[in-house]
Amino acid sequence: MPHADEYAHELAELARRSEITVAVAESLTSGRLSATLGAAPDSSEWFRGGLVAYSSEVKRTVLGVPDVPVVSRPAAEAMATGVRDLLKAVVSVAVTGAGGPDPQDGQPPGSVWFAIATDHEVRAWHRQFDGDPADVVAQTVACAAESLLDTVRALRSDRWPA
Repeated sequence: MPHADEYAHELAELARRSEITVAVAESLTSGRLSATLGAAPDSSEWFRGGLVAYSSEVKRTVLGVPDVPVVSRPAAEAMATGVRDLLKAVVSVAVTGAGGPDPQDGQPPGSVWFAIATDHEVRAWHRQFDGDPADVVAQTVACAAESLLDTVRALRSDRWPA
């Protein structure tokens, strides 16, 4: 399985060439996703930035998460939409979950919600990862980077059909 850095490098090239900007909202990854994207080539040209919303209060007041469990589909969707609007990006991804070792919001360790927002849609999905908290974070960052890459590919083909 490719690593997050490989996805980020491919994303960097494609986003830069396509003039597609990217933003992230992250919770359990605590800035790891932003650091991965920021380390990719020419990141200042396509990476708008990221917001680490670790506390529930920040998720609610800054990103507009409603009064729902923060490890949930509605929370991830609100985070993705909120950061996209806040940072004025073409596409954004959000991650929120229970990294472990303990459950959170009734969700077992390794339970992660993702959401991607574009101007056309907000798409969310759930993954259950195995391993210790560091493994869960690494898998979450890789999944988010891969999903951003897939989304930018689709957006690019919508903007510039072959």
